[in-house]
Amino acid sequence: MAIQDGIAPHGGTLVNRIVTAEQRTVFLEKADFLPRVTLDERAFSDLAMIAIGGFSPLTGFMEQADYDTVVTDMRLANGLPWSVPVTLSVSEEVAAPLAEGSLVRLDDASGRFVGVLELTQKYTYDKVREATHVYRTDEDKHPGVKVVYAQGPINLAGPVWLLQRDAHPLFPNYQIDPAASRALFKERGWRTVVGFQTRNPIHRAHEYIQKCALETVDGLFLHPLVGATKEDDIPADVRMRCYEIMMEHYFPQDRVILAINPSAMRYAGPREAIFHALIRKNYGCTHFIVGRDHAGVGDYYGTYDAQYIFDEFEPGELGIAPMKFEHAFYCTRTSGMATTKTSPSTPEERIHLSGTKVREMLRRGELPPPEFSRPEVAAELAKAMRVAQEV
Repeated sequence: MAIQDGIAPHGGTLVNRIVTAEQRTVFLEKADFLPRVTLDERAFSDLAMIAIGGFSPLTGFMEQADYDTVVTDMRLANGLPWSVPVTLSVSEEVAAPLAEGSLVRLDDASGRFVGVLELTQKYTYDKVREATHVYRTDEDKHPGVKVVYAQGPINLAGPVWLLQRDAHPLFPNYQIDPAASRALFKERGWRTVVGFQTRNPIHRAHEYIQKCALETVDGLFLHPLVGATKEDDIPADVRMRCYEIMMEHYFPQDRVILAINPSAMRYAGPREAIFHALIRKNYGCTHFIVGRDHAGVGDYYGTYDAQYIFDEFEPGELGIAPMKFEHAFYCTRTSGMATTKTSPSTPEERIHLSGTKVREMLRRGELPPPEFSRPEVAAELAKAMRVAQEV
């Protein structure tokens, strides 16, 4: 899948919905006269991802035709693969005075004017139907389903505009939007690029599969998610510091780019694996790593369901190649990282720890063993855990 001028964005065109200087002036003049809708953290990150082209070909929040086919068939109404609905849900009280065909002012949680919605549709939707199709469960214990059930019953749809692209408050140096990442890949001469998604701190198993992938492509795009996550997930600043440590000590810097993914987690397991792959395609990646229980939570998904779902699409249909890896571990027999494909070890000879076990160790002041985590990373996690406990 090497492409001389870069891989095409999903749908063929990289969307740009950031206003021009002239548009911004017009919208600011109208700001006090437009009806307002306040965006929560996820909706705001969705607005930004649409605007910068991360969700290409979407130009706004989904109309009902796209929403319905995405929920049931993992496709937009025109047949293009898309696995997760991107919607703006509001209460009946908020929706009632809004007229289709009008402009709606979009504010962030602080009341700051951040965008404009060209309202084309208002429609109701079935929350249980969305949950069972997208998340494969209707249990509100699932964090993604919980969000759906808490949303308003009306979806507002239509093209959006982002008033301005602000630097990320925590990671401005790592904010590399799709147009910039594509230019960077081209500048480095990378014809094949593998993307890696994570919401967790890096450990040896991650490092192993990243480097295995890097053996076969020109570059690695480390793209940790820094949008909304569950409350018990490791904070984004801690995760990013762990990646900085790895970049400094353990990766060839000329073949790896670290950047943030500003989108929010859905915890949709297999469906979100497709979603994450398409996002990285828009950033310019030709390949995407899919490991164990990608975007999973609890026991809702099988260990490799996120890999199997790629087989539901025709070869080449997604336009990005999945690189499927089994669960990696440290093998005490061979004294190195491995998977069951390469290691003759018994289960007793394999060192792999769950995130829960690692958090428990850190709370007790214990560092994870070097077979699980690089010492510098383990020390950073322990430091963050101590600070959190003192607060």
